[in-house]
This record gives sequence, C-alpha cells and structure tokens, in this order.
Amino acid sequence: MSKKRRGLRPEEAALWDRVASTARPMNPARKPAFSRQDSPDPPKEPKSIPQFRVGQSAPDRRTSHMLQPALTDRLASQKVQMDRKAFMRMSRGKLKPEAKIDLHGMTLAQAHPALTRFILSAQADGRRLVLVVTGKGRDRDDGGPIPAPRGILKHQVPMWLAQPPLVPLVLQITEAHQRHGGGGAYYVYLRRPIGSGR
Repeated sequence: MSKKRRGLRPEEAALWDRVASTARPMNPARKPAFSRQDSPDPPKEPKSIPQFRVGQSAPDRRTSHMLQPALTDRLASQKVQMDRKAFMRMSRGKLKPEAKIDLHGMTLAQAHPALTRFILSAQADGRRLVLVVTGKGRDRDDGGPIPAPRGILKHQVPMWLAQPPLVPLVLQITEAHQRHGGGGAYYVYLRRPIGSGR
C-alpha cells in the first residue's frame, strides 16, 4: 500500500520555486520527476472541535451511598405487632399520645438517657401511646465516603428503642401523623406492664 503524499506548505512551495528556478535540467527532453502540478491538493482545514467537558456524555449515576433503606421505609415495612385497628387509628393521628418527650436541642449523650428514663417511667405508669419528638434535623451529609444521615436523633431513637433495656417494653414504633409532628416525631406504643390487668 503506497503512502499518500502530503501537499507542500506555502513556505515549502516558495522555497521549491526558488530552487527550481536556478536548476538546469540535465536532459531537457525528459520530464522532471516531480513538479508542483503533480502535488496533491493541500489537506482541508479540519472542522472546529466543539468544547469538551470530561464526563459530559456519561450517564448520571448519582445515587445515595446509604447501604440500608431509608428510615421511613424500614419503619413502614415493619410487621404490625399491635391491634391492627388501633394501629390504623394511631397512624391517622386519631389516638392522642398519653405522654410526650421533646429531644430537640439535646446531644446524643443527653438524649439517650432522657429517652430511656421517659420510656421506663411511662411504661411503669401504665401508659400505652407516647410521643417522642426528635425534630427532622439538618442535612449534614457533605458527600464524603462515610454517609451522614439527616437528623442524627431521628435515626438514633428507633435504634435505641430496639435495644435493651427498652426493646421488651416497645410494641410498635411508627412515624407520627402531621398533627403530632410528622417526620420529626415518633409514636411509640408500649406493652402493658407485666401483671397489669389493663
């Protein structure tokens, strides 16, 4: 396969013309081996290349790097342990909480013992439905490698309620109805105290 000749650049053509004008042919009858007429057309100017940004055509695959489902999804998927009619009334905000604790503004170190005392005393007093207000919290996730969920208390409270000493006292946890705080509060339905006829 023969190599395609490139055309002369303007400065090369000018130099060729100067040299060719001083040269004398050795055999005037013979055609020169190369003339400017034989040269191929100069290559066309390439089309302008549009601006390119790295990753501009890559599909957007931004997803949450949280490994477990969202808290609301986890709570919604829990099996209903209490009476189903009472659960439906509670979910619709029709049952009035008998006691309430507001953990707003507390640190984790303050909130955990306060919640533990509150649940233990509420159950000892025979209360069934209590309201735990956590607030929705601020978004602290800066996109780093370790996920930081929005509202640290909102995420911690269900975990604390699912651990000793509170887990045997709690029958059901669900997000509160809007009239009782919505996503910033939880209904906690407690078991009857042992030996209670209520």
